Amino acid sequence: MQARTRRSSAQAGWPDFDLPGVAPSRQKRSRETTLALLRTGADMLRTRSLAEVSIETLCAEVGVTVGAFYSRFESKEAYFNALMALAARDGEQRLSEIGRPSPGTDLDELCHIIVSGIVVWMRHHEGVLRAALQHDDTRPDKWTPFKALARATTERATPLLLPAMGKGRAVIKTRAIAFGLQVVLGTLVNAILNDPGPLSLRSKGMETRLAGCLLLLLRAETG
Repeated sequence: MQARTRRSSAQAGWPDFDLPGVAPSRQKRSRETTLALLRTGADMLRTRSLAEVSIETLCAEVGVTVGAFYSRFESKEAYFNALMALAARDGEQRLSEIGRPSPGTDLDELCHIIVSGIVVWMRHHEGVLRAALQHDDTRPDKWTPFKALARATTERATPLLLPAMGKGRAVIKTRAIAFGLQVVLGTLVNAILNDPGPLSLRSKGMETRLAGCLLLLLRAETG
């Protein structure tokens, strides 16, 4: 997940709709309607639960009929699956865009790059992520793509952080990186789901504080 991505957040996370339960759109206008339904639903989930987002209300917001919705999505469940798949794809894309930093990049800067990328992605998909976490109570499989993405983040970040931690004790340092990222992701998930404070997901200090926390955890293992 890349803080220095060239894409704007408004463009991220909305690839082609080759998704299970979503009818392919051959015409530009039809694709635009599908995109509008997905974007509007994601925006509505920022302030409402999935149960509170009705198909009728969603269609009214977009200005289309309920029939237009069901001609594109098999069900509300398929629609939500599409939102989660798009969020996961965006996260995977951001991971793939992390470039290998220059040899002079220190551990402090690396922590900020990685944490900032994670926070930006979570902010962009906040409503969908919260709904997925809440949905997880009854459908544990729904959070699985994001668990896989969390593991992929650790796998991608480890070879970037490990050299900056110095030579030796690679196994111990690798575990420290995994735990540090677990702390980062756990804090952000708690902020999305419960918002206990003092910092919310959108607080300006969230990235700085979490990057500093990750740095301290890693420095404790640098010897």
